[in-house]
Amino acid sequence: MTRSTHPTGATADGAPPLPEEILREAAWDAALSLGPGDAERMRASREILDGKLDRGEPVYGVTHGFGPLVTYRASDSRFDQGAGLISHLGSGQGAPLSPEVSRLVVWLRLSGMRQGHSSVDPDFWRVLADLWNRGFTPVIPREGTVSASGDLQPLAHAALAFAGRGEAWAREEGAWRVRPAEKVLADLGASPVRWSGREALAFVNGTSAGLAQSLANHHEVSRLVRATAMLTGRNTVVLGANPEAFHDGIGRARGQHGQRVAAEWIRREIPEGFERDASRPLQEPYSLRCAPQVLGAVLDQLEACGTILAREAQGCTDNPVCVDGEILHGGNFHAMPVGLASDQIGLCLQQVAFLAERQLALLVSPVTNGGANPMLTPVPGAGSGLAGVQISATSFVSRIRQLVYPSSLTALPTNNGNQDHVPMALNGANSVADAAELGWLAVASLAVGTAQYTALLDLPVPGGGPWEDLARACPPLEQDRPLAPEVRAARAVLADAVPHPFSTPADA
Repeated sequence: MTRSTHPTGATADGAPPLPEEILREAAWDAALSLGPGDAERMRASREILDGKLDRGEPVYGVTHGFGPLVTYRASDSRFDQGAGLISHLGSGQGAPLSPEVSRLVVWLRLSGMRQGHSSVDPDFWRVLADLWNRGFTPVIPREGTVSASGDLQPLAHAALAFAGRGEAWAREEGAWRVRPAEKVLADLGASPVRWSGREALAFVNGTSAGLAQSLANHHEVSRLVRATAMLTGRNTVVLGANPEAFHDGIGRARGQHGQRVAAEWIRREIPEGFERDASRPLQEPYSLRCAPQVLGAVLDQLEACGTILAREAQGCTDNPVCVDGEILHGGNFHAMPVGLASDQIGLCLQQVAFLAERQLALLVSPVTNGGANPMLTPVPGAGSGLAGVQISATSFVSRIRQLVYPSSLTALPTNNGNQDHVPMALNGANSVADAAELGWLAVASLAVGTAQYTALLDLPVPGGGPWEDLARACPPLEQDRPLAPEVRAARAVLADAVPHPFSTPADA
């Protein structure tokens, strides 16, 4: 998984993008196991750690305390040391990460631990992997980490759940429920896990919470790009706009790969031989004409961010690490690669939502919609049509901008000065996840505008793709009605047209 790919499968060889591969590998129907050589590497690193301890040499978190307490001796009991670590870090708050993201968090931790750098016993690893394979999914609060010594608090809550002291997700009557982890373990016929100091530290000392949410965000924004490109093509047709803006020759002349991909996606929605309506301007406003340049730039940034996130998913974000026969103390747990990638994904999301909101403005204004009724109402004055939808879409974009302010710019030192430079990666990823939901609503608002413009002008609806489903979800306006349900229905239509890689249990 080292090749360079474009999001949503835009590669010459048809290979899926790296983040999507990772999401699929960690899906519900996947299974974690040790590959050839994994157990040997894990045992070898454990023997190196044990040898260092036998010689009386210091090892962080094993012979000495954690964080600013590293100058103090650790507990004589390795299990008391582990229990103390996950207990004092059990300070997370707020709504939990989704069950899917929580599973990805654990998958990432276990994937990193099996590389042989963490000095974790393979038999202990198998206990955790077996529980994950059987569906055990910790409840992980999303608030309370600075992502500097890894996502300590979220991962500690996951560890507490494995120990039967926290909460876990259970599927009951078709819905996810939060239940005591001890009960969920008992229902699986499993005993609570006992964490030693080293194994607890290897589990909580990683970037996996922010990384998991960022991987999910990366794919959501990729899906939004594809949905917006589809709508751009459809709006070109219904408006009778000039399709030259999407000609591949323009992309070839510039040389930006993402631009060419976005333009190709747009062209798929434009019938062969389609020509500009003579009443339309030669050049449309930028939200339509420059859509390949905007969406293409987002694709290129997502490609770069996806490569960084994929490298993180394949690496070991532990401390200390066993490398070349040595136990090395360092800072691989610092989530700056994730934090900066997450910030960039958020900025990309804003551009997509902004573009969609501006295209909606084209559709509802008689200045740019070819003289159709303002706000696409059939009865101007007596009705207001999509006025409310447009105002809400504007609000969504504004809120997105507030949410995606780079979290890496909000750092504060903590931990008695030990963590004096922190990335706030999960904070940022959580905000981007919230913004992505609003992004879908902004793009869905455009879709409602597309459907109503088509209906108002009695234009044909092409078969195939999402357009017939969209027309059914958004029937023609005869008089004003609440359109919030139709925006949500349009969101569902678009989401179905660009599927998500997460799968769910067969009995869900």
